[in-house]
Amino acid sequence: MAILPARSIPALGPFLANVVIPVGTLLGFLVPASAPAGEPTPAGRNPNFALVAPRPVHTYSIVAWDPETGAMGVAVQSHWFSVGSIVSWAEAGVGAVATQSLVDASYGPLALEMLKAGRSPEDALRGLLAADAGADVRQVAIVDAQGRVAVHTGARCIPEAGHHEGKHYTTQANLMERNTVWDAMAKAYESAEGAFALRLLAALEAAQKEKGDIRGRQSAAILIVAAKATGRPWEDRLVDLRVEDDPDPVGELKRLVRLHTAYQHMNAGDAAMEHEDTEAARREYGQAEALMPESLEMVYWHAVALANAGSVDESIPLFTSVFRKDRNWATLTPRLVPIKLLNVSEADLARILAGNRR
Repeated sequence: MAILPARSIPALGPFLANVVIPVGTLLGFLVPASAPAGEPTPAGRNPNFALVAPRPVHTYSIVAWDPETGAMGVAVQSHWFSVGSIVSWAEAGVGAVATQSLVDASYGPLALEMLKAGRSPEDALRGLLAADAGADVRQVAIVDAQGRVAVHTGARCIPEAGHHEGKHYTTQANLMERNTVWDAMAKAYESAEGAFALRLLAALEAAQKEKGDIRGRQSAAILIVAAKATGRPWEDRLVDLRVEDDPDPVGELKRLVRLHTAYQHMNAGDAAMEHEDTEAARREYGQAEALMPESLEMVYWHAVALANAGSVDESIPLFTSVFRKDRNWATLTPRLVPIKLLNVSEADLARILAGNRR
């Protein structure tokens, strides 16, 4: 597949007026031009530097702002390896970007820098496209922290290609089997209920029901960031999950989101135990187990929380079910008593461990 020349940085000048972008940020997207001596530099390209060549990542995606929480997110699926490492970009308190089709990955970080400097999504997108000799093969969507959106589908994106611009979100797709994909995604997102991540996934599932990418399926990703930046990126990225290569990437991504949610409850349970709040720990571990009952880890810590809350009789069947499947958990259990993570009497500990001998 032919790859068109990327835009030159100088062409961004009019749209970056009064926008301070660190030199290192820009240089991070540059590589020295390496055309052999005597060969002409492709039109539209700076003779001294060129942007990293775009890659053909044809896909469907959604970018959105959640009015309930202020979170922003991107969800994407493609018949391309590791789609999330190329298409999805987001920063807490700033916005989210999907850059796809013949991808110029620099659209992501450059758009975020312009949003951070106060530009609207429309202004940022207009500037990026005006500076791009390959704009007609790009598909790009941007949402900011106010819920404003902008989207572009280039005239030479491979059919079926198009987008739907909704309130606080956009859906976009190219190289689809049907031209119904992006509208089906929009309808599914608007009608979905529950957590933001699940609503984004509903849009991906709707795309696949419309046959999705004409080539099939391979990878998927979801990235959600917080409404406001804390300065702690590990907290600002609320969800950051990828399926790199799988025959059912959206199905697997949905499983990972469920697992991620369960571990959020586990983390909250751990924090409650650290503060000796046994009732909160019991509640959080119980919710985790309800989401992932097949996980021994979650059943075990739910049992610990029950025992710490004084419900030893209620905890014993859970301990026993875990011990029967993996006796290492029985070996671990007495070690929790001296460090006060399991607060039971010697008699109750013996009752708990009796399940390991059945």
